[in-house]
Amino acid sequence: MTRAVRTPGGLSLRLDLRVLLVVVLLSAAAGAAGVALIGTGDAKIPAADVLRTLAGNGNAYQDFIVNELRLPRVLVGLLVGASLGLGGALFQSVSRNPLGSPDVLGLSQGSTAGALVVIVLLSGSTTQVTAGALSGGLVTGLAIYLLAWKQGVHGYRLVLVGIGVSAIATAVNGYLLTKADLVDAARAVVWMTGSLNGRDWGQVWPLLALCAVLVPLVLANARGLRMLEMGDDVANALGVRVQRVRLVLMVSAVLLTAAATAAAGPVSFVALTAPQLARRLTRSPGPNLVPSLCMGAALLVAADWASQRAFGADQLPVGVVTGVLGGAYLLWLLVTERRAGRI
Repeated sequence: MTRAVRTPGGLSLRLDLRVLLVVVLLSAAAGAAGVALIGTGDAKIPAADVLRTLAGNGNAYQDFIVNELRLPRVLVGLLVGASLGLGGALFQSVSRNPLGSPDVLGLSQGSTAGALVVIVLLSGSTTQVTAGALSGGLVTGLAIYLLAWKQGVHGYRLVLVGIGVSAIATAVNGYLLTKADLVDAARAVVWMTGSLNGRDWGQVWPLLALCAVLVPLVLANARGLRMLEMGDDVANALGVRVQRVRLVLMVSAVLLTAAATAAAGPVSFVALTAPQLARRLTRSPGPNLVPSLCMGAALLVAADWASQRAFGADQLPVGVVTGVLGGAYLLWLLVTERRAGRI
């Protein structure tokens, strides 16, 4: 249900109550999952004590466990999930293809290649691996954009080029692993799985700063993105600078995806599934940027909780859980798209 809201200054806004409700519920779910995750572990802390400690009223022991050990991991999970969800929504909207996600387009594989170069060839530190992953994602995104350009960038060409680049990057990653010694190979495989283990405030602040810049920029171009979904000719007729808007949004999506991969490794399928699930909940046309962001955050934190608690004494990297769930969703999506005659 959509309502028009007029502010005292004379500004008129359209407010979709269902979308607003979905955003509120997903934000609450992400927050609840985060609180549950903070209280989980060998030193269990009740949810009430977690909230009291976050408000600054916990004892020294709880403050150390919550604020120093567990809160940074949860914040990285929320920011990575939000970045992947928003980046996936942008790619799917620009390409006008439900398979147009960073996983399919090769951005995650490109970031992995950058990280592997640092790990295998340079034996770099954690900071250098992060910089390598970010650089690899940016170079891959630039290559895909340039290769897909032909009087503009269009949906299926972008997806096809991305699949080709993904195959090349995967082959490069395999080659780099064969050249690594045992210690570096083990380190690389752990990173390639996608994990939030050991995340601290050093990963939180850069990702938070990037999101603080890119999220408002993306939302400022949301109207242009909605017009682009109706086709370039219609968007041009409505006064949208098509290639400029598309370039800004694609660069933003690449930066969000590369930064998320640099912070947590290539966590698979969140960027693919979050926008799709958000759209099904809101039942709203258009890119659903904010719902996708909230869905990505909720999905990743919930998956991290499941990776720690759902398998008994065995703790899995979060990338394993998202890979299993996302792979099943991808198969279902392919079957659905085929039955609808779209692929």
